[in-house]
Amino acid sequence: MTADKHQPVMLSEALDLLNVQPGGVYVDATFGGGGHTRGIIERGGQVLALDQDPDAHKRAERLGGVAIRFVQANFRDLEAVLASQGSPPVSGILADLGVSSFHLDDPERGFSYRHEGPLDMRMGGSGPTAAEIVNTLSEEELADLLWRYGEERQSRRIARAIVAARAEAPIETTGQLAEIIRRAVGYRRAGHPARKTFQALRIYVNDELGALSGLLEAAGRVLRPGGRLVVISFHSLEDRLVKHFLRDDPRFRVLTKKPLTASPKEQAVNPRSRSAKLRAGERI
Repeated sequence: MTADKHQPVMLSEALDLLNVQPGGVYVDATFGGGGHTRGIIERGGQVLALDQDPDAHKRAERLGGVAIRFVQANFRDLEAVLASQGSPPVSGILADLGVSSFHLDDPERGFSYRHEGPLDMRMGGSGPTAAEIVNTLSEEELADLLWRYGEERQSRRIARAIVAARAEAPIETTGQLAEIIRRAVGYRRAGHPARKTFQALRIYVNDELGALSGLLEAAGRVLRPGGRLVVISFHSLEDRLVKHFLRDDPRFRVLTKKPLTASPKEQAVNPRSRSAKLRAGERI
């Protein structure tokens, strides 16, 4: 999939809630394929785009122009990035969370149980891989990880199967792990049996919830009064974190009493949007 074919989720809804104004400075915290950034620029905004994926800068270069500055960074480091760029308080922050199609479609990144590849899952290319995690954590630690980050009801059975399998040989590929899980729990009507385990490992490897907490806290400090925070999440753990932050932080006024979801038409043409929930708040 190329950047030109990348389909940003809930583009018009996100841009409307972001309230893009000509000349305003906006942060696209998850550049990905650049769809949301392109939309902000088309409405006259200036964009500081972040992405920890080392390949993302190539996609950013295709947009070109003076309206975008790209920085390879995790969005948890937003304040440090803004300080290094000499940026004024920003008018809006947009984050489209979760794993992108660029990660899922590249077997070498090791994110998908549908493609054979090394069991990696690192978005930024540094730190322990998913293979290191499944081959070193204890059975109890693995079970807790799968329950906490994947809400996997069969976490203990899967953890037991992983530990038994690695005693025979190290688990090094996505295919190996997916097959271990399939044998442990069988097939399910609601998706592939490895889906929640792969989600849990990805979140753990990349400390996604910690990074999101860092971004939310930074938003309260770097947004100008009247600035908007728009977050699109793809599982309940992220959505719950955003919901509670916007509800409990006195610096924000909630703009979405209930999360927005993609229209039936968008869900039909972009399956990734089916699980998406959008929440937004305004800096008081």
